Amino acid sequence: MSTAIAIASTTTATTTPAAALSSKKVIYVGALSDNVKENLIRAAFLPFGPLTNVYMPMDYVKGTHRGFAFVEMDQAEDAEEAIFNMDGAELMGRVIRVSLAQANQMSKLNSTSSSSSSGAVWTSDEWFQQQNNSNQEQDNNNNNDETAAAAETKKETLAALGE
Repeated sequence: MSTAIAIASTTTATTTPAAALSSKKVIYVGALSDNVKENLIRAAFLPFGPLTNVYMPMDYVKGTHRGFAFVEMDQAEDAEEAIFNMDGAELMGRVIRVSLAQANQMSKLNSTSSSSSSGAVWTSDEWFQQQNNSNQEQDNNNNNDETAAAAETKKETLAALGE
């Protein structure tokens, strides 16, 4: 198979994460150096067969990936071969861990945008929007209360002066 055909097959549509996991085609690649990029992961795993997808979760605070990646191979046999050959291999000065991805690893990634995430609540944009809305509502309520209190004080003062 030529390299051009293999690279073209890397852009095919992916299956659902649950289906990919049950087919044993998704590989977890851990202990990655901060300098490792997606194209290097693709190049390292391409010799074992066509890749369907490479996903490197980002740490948006640091601006780099989180130190691990998921590689979805086209065939389960290719994934087994990649695990056998790459687990314990050195990549950019680090010994990487390569294993079959487990459901709990993928579920953490799928729930990062939901409110039921086990991560910190402020990692979601939804939390910031809710906080901003509730702060604005509280400010509006405080302003309304202050205006009503000032009007009541004015009424009492005018009544006391007999006007």
